Amino acid sequence: MHHPISPDQPLAQKRVILTGASSGIGRELARQLAAAGAALALVSRHPRAIAEELQAHFPTAVIGAYPCDLTDLNALPSRWQEMLTDFGGVDILINNAGTAYIGNLAEMPLSQWQHLFDLNLTSVFLACQAVIPSMRSQHQGTILNIASIAAKQSFPQWGGYCASKFALLAMAQALGAEERAYGIRVMNLCPGSVDTPLWDKLGDAVPASFDRAAMLQPQTVATTALHLLTMPATATIEELILMPNGGAF
Repeated sequence: MHHPISPDQPLAQKRVILTGASSGIGRELARQLAAAGAALALVSRHPRAIAEELQAHFPTAVIGAYPCDLTDLNALPSRWQEMLTDFGGVDILINNAGTAYIGNLAEMPLSQWQHLFDLNLTSVFLACQAVIPSMRSQHQGTILNIASIAAKQSFPQWGGYCASKFALLAMAQALGAEERAYGIRVMNLCPGSVDTPLWDKLGDAVPASFDRAAMLQPQTVATTALHLLTMPATATIEELILMPNGGAF
């Protein structure tokens, strides 16, 4: 079924780059952004399936699929320039891609620690560096980071993940202060636990007591993100904590 897009929606024709677009929160964000009329650049390792799904539902939408390994840090700056050139610029960058690890810090392999920081922090740093020149030149732009309650509170077994998310928030706060004069907003959404395929990848490390039914749904996180993105340009929500009401983290 085709869904018409109203041109007077606040996100209509906005150029949005979304990382981690192919599953979980990112997949739902992509759906809601397409429904809102945004032009979408979908960035993930395998973005073509979601791009084709959205194009079928929204045949007039501008949707680009950009396969990218965000942990290949040396290649990222040139890859971002290619994507920006091909897509024609950017109004909104959503840094959604991320990964997790469960285990005691004392036994955590260095490779796992580095992988968390490569994806959850350094790839975001490089993405922001890539989009800021064009946002500065147009004196407007929004960067939205999907952080986590783990950016505000540390949990046993999640030390590496928490450290990477705390660092993300610290970087984002400084970036927001630095870029405010250029008309760029930096916003951070910190959800509690969300029922996404990430938990399946963590496998046996997930405690049996984790009640996925009590977690937030990706649709709720995406809807909240869209509320942030449709704030008037004169306002910003620098940080929003979104928690499941059932008490799950």
